[in-house]
Amino acid sequence: MKTKGKVFLVGAGPGDPKLLTIKGLEAIQKADVIVYDRLVNSELIKYAEQKVELIYCGKMPNQHTIPQHHINEILVYQAKRGKRVVRLKGGDPCMFGRGGEEAEFCAEHHIEFEFIPGITSGISAPMYAGIPVTHRDYSSSVTFITGHKRTDKKSLSINWEQLAPGGDTLVFYMGLSNLAMICEKLMQYGRTSSTPVALVQHGTTIHQRTVVGDLSTIVEKAAEAKIQSPAIIVVGEVVKLREQLAWFGEESIEEFSSLQESNIS
Repeated sequence: MKTKGKVFLVGAGPGDPKLLTIKGLEAIQKADVIVYDRLVNSELIKYAEQKVELIYCGKMPNQHTIPQHHINEILVYQAKRGKRVVRLKGGDPCMFGRGGEEAEFCAEHHIEFEFIPGITSGISAPMYAGIPVTHRDYSSSVTFITGHKRTDKKSLSINWEQLAPGGDTLVFYMGLSNLAMICEKLMQYGRTSSTPVALVQHGTTIHQRTVVGDLSTIVEKAAEAKIQSPAIIVVGEVVKLREQLAWFGEESIEEFSSLQESNIS
């Protein structure tokens, strides 16, 4: 009787391949099968054995390459074949990554699994942009929110009345397409229009770009700068620290805009 394999739910980190954990690296190196997402840096796959089986299941906004229930089934099927399966997910597997659901499916089918945490983009992308999500003088708490609605619901399941005036720093994942609504709701339920906001696109990578504004201006600024997903939205007074703490070399919005115009002409 063939021994069952094991599933490793591994956080690949936010984009910079050097931010992968040592434990995550070891899992990749020993993997028989790697099931990986769109936001996983392809550089990480190079650490795997040449004989490894690669299964891409990346999801684009509003376009899922492989439905989630099929991904669950792939993990269990490969483990039942006796394989060491690495489910490689961008950021952390359990921070809006559905790692918990995949682990549940493994448990229901008596498949051994292990979580290997990863550095989440909600902390690292702002940090690379010079924005610590907490600071003794500005913010003693941070709230992480998914800004992307479920496919079976018409609107975001967010208690705006409690959220808007409650947390010091708000960090929205996957919320760029709903940016106007997020700003509107926050102002409607208690945040002032002058509350600082930052958008960090492709955080921690060489393609990182950051736009800063406030709740009343950020939508227009994002459109002007042509900010695209993936991008993290940071709301709160800590955004002001970027002016002093920006340390990571990234192309300025002005330079990018000039480059776009020259390419068009």
